[in-house]
Parts: sequence; structure tokens; C-alpha cells
Amino acid sequence: MTKRDIVRLVSTKTDLSQQLVKEIVQETFESIIEVLAQEGRIELRNFGVFKVRSRIGRSARNPRTGIEVWVPEHDTVTFKPGKLMVAKVQRERKKKIARKKVVKIKASDSQTASNSSLSAKPVKKAIKRK
Repeated sequence: MTKRDIVRLVSTKTDLSQQLVKEIVQETFESIIEVLAQEGRIELRNFGVFKVRSRIGRSARNPRTGIEVWVPEHDTVTFKPGKLMVAKVQRERKKKIARKKVVKIKASDSQTASNSSLSAKPVKKAIKRK
């Protein structure tokens, strides 16, 4: 999903123009960046925490050439998702995986049923387990 997709989604849900929503989304992102630059931490309840962390200098290897290079000390932004976000993402991902498995089982069962004398019992058992 891109920023453009977010703008379209919010625009349809709120009945605001895409141009207005685009400005709001862009201003939100710029505000988050500004707070991180000044304070180093921003907490959005039920969403997560953005935090600026310092990384120490280290030696690394260029994956293309294999040459060892020095990576200097630098700051980077980390994100720790909130409990609500983690729970919802896990729930939705499990549903998506379960739907794929059921479709896959039904498709493979119909192929084997036409080739042999198998009944629909394996499909029912697979659906009951989930």
C-alpha cells in the first residue's frame, strides 16, 4: 500500500476530496518526522512507538563486492507496534492463511476425487479443525 492508496481509502471513507486528504496525510507524516527529529520519540496509543536510536560504528561487508567497509555511528528510527495493532494483524493474517488452506484443500480434493473414489470427509475434517 502506498501513500496514494491511503489517501484514496481515507477520502472514500470520509467523503473529503483526495487533495485535502493528501495534504492532511502529508502534514501528519511531516509532523511525525519533526517530533522525532526534535524529541527522539513519539508514542501513538494503540498504534505503536517510533524511537530514534543510535547505532555504533562497525565494520560490514559490501554484499556485491565482498569488500569490507566501515559504517560510521549513526541514528536510525525504530518502530515497536502497539498491542492492538499486533493482535489485529495476527488475527487477520490467520484468517487469510486459513482461507487459503481451505481453498487449496477443496481444489486438491476435487482433483483427487475425480481420479479416485475418495469422499468429501477429508475436506470436512480440515474445515472443522480451523
